[in-house]
Amino acid sequence: MENSTLLVPSPDILTALKAGIVNHEALSQFDFKGVDLRRANLKNISLLGADLTGASLSDANLQGADLRGANLQGADLRGVNLHNASLNRAMLQKADLSGANLTETRLQVAYYDSLTIWPEGYSYKNSGAIGPKANLAGAYLCTADLRDIDLQETNLLGAYLNGADLTGANLQNARLSGATLRLAFLTGAYLRNARLNGVDLQGADLRAADLSNVEMENLQSIAGADFSLVQGLSEANRDMLLSRSSAELDVWNPYTRRTTRQSLSC
Repeated sequence: MENSTLLVPSPDILTALKAGIVNHEALSQFDFKGVDLRRANLKNISLLGADLTGASLSDANLQGADLRGANLQGADLRGVNLHNASLNRAMLQKADLSGANLTETRLQVAYYDSLTIWPEGYSYKNSGAIGPKANLAGAYLCTADLRDIDLQETNLLGAYLNGADLTGANLQNARLSGATLRLAFLTGAYLRNARLNGVDLQGADLRAADLSNVEMENLQSIAGADFSLVQGLSEANRDMLLSRSSAELDVWNPYTRRTTRQSLSC
């Protein structure tokens, strides 16, 4: 996810940041990897899309800051003030947010993992952020980039995932019943023990996905879905899929140019 077009901040900019005299200038698209900004005054600053990987921001003031799409992976955010800040689509994998002020912080579609440390008692599962055990029931995630993301035990009941890229995602024990996965990419996804009851898989690409012990009753549609080389699909589930009407089984997948019936015979 690195962006080679990011600008390297000058020493003057870093000095001004630490002194809190930046006059609210926009600092989006800057490369702050590993920079020491502890206790810096960044109130209302725009760091849209900035790279702050591994940066030290402990006890910094980021109240009202715009951190949408910022890369904060592995960042030290202990005790940081993020009151009313926007972290939508920010990357928070391995970040340490212990003691941070997340009052009114916006975290929609921010990414976290099992190594992200949240403030004690903070309800991150219901924050709109995406990661293991998140509550994303009914979430609108159409065309979202969720490649290789950890979604173990996530609640995705009734979620909208049309065209979402879930290639290689870990969806073990996830609840997806009633979700819409039309034209979604699930190639190599790990769906062990997932619940797929009532899911719409029209045109979905499930090649080489692990479907061991999945529940998949009352599917809305599998027209054009590609199941080639899926792992762990039980004979009962395969027979159930092959019992669907020819109006679904003989539809071509728009990406793989294989019918659903052909894919189930692979």
